[in-house]
Amino acid sequence: MSETTVVHLLRHGEVENPKGILYGRLPGYHLSETGRRMAETVAKAVADRDVVAVLSSPMERARETAEPVAQTFGLDIQVDERLNEADNIFQGLTVGSGDGTLRRPKHWRYLWNPFRPSWGERYIDVVARMSAAIKDARTAARGHEAVLVSHQLPIWIIRLAAERRALWHDPRRRQCGLASLTSFSFEGDRLVSVGYSEPAGHLARRPGVPGA
Repeated sequence: MSETTVVHLLRHGEVENPKGILYGRLPGYHLSETGRRMAETVAKAVADRDVVAVLSSPMERARETAEPVAQTFGLDIQVDERLNEADNIFQGLTVGSGDGTLRRPKHWRYLWNPFRPSWGERYIDVVARMSAAIKDARTAARGHEAVLVSHQLPIWIIRLAAERRALWHDPRRRQCGLASLTSFSFEGDRLVSVGYSEPAGHLARRPGVPGA
């Protein structure tokens, strides 16, 4: 009989970011008070699960989100670079509507190919590293469950790939809220389902927080 293994991809909680910076891989961005409550809420939501491994992106916001989950199960957090945010040429800038950042001619050379995308890490490269991280977590937690804390774009891209959908997409249509769980269930090595839940969704104050 096949063993059932579940790998949960947990997006980090809300970040303290009053200026609306696209922080990307920049250091120094930590969870807000609401973000910490989100992390604690998720930890309580999964407390009755069979979690035997907790891994995290190296970013502070991800590791801080992982802490309550790891503490709940008495586990150490394993940092995995493959769970990191996607590289983006616009990190450090404000890219919200109305600020004009993407309208400046000096930035247009990065916007020529939305299918790649030309402004950052290629989607196919994100799929490759996330797929490898999930495979290793599945092996380590075989017959049990693992929680991997990552970021919106990598989680959404690997979900698109798993569901055999096109990788190019409208960022406004991603189903990957703050502190949400995208859960991959495997029978042996075969992916049998992808689930989604928002145990801390009631705490979200602003959709589409920059930086993800």
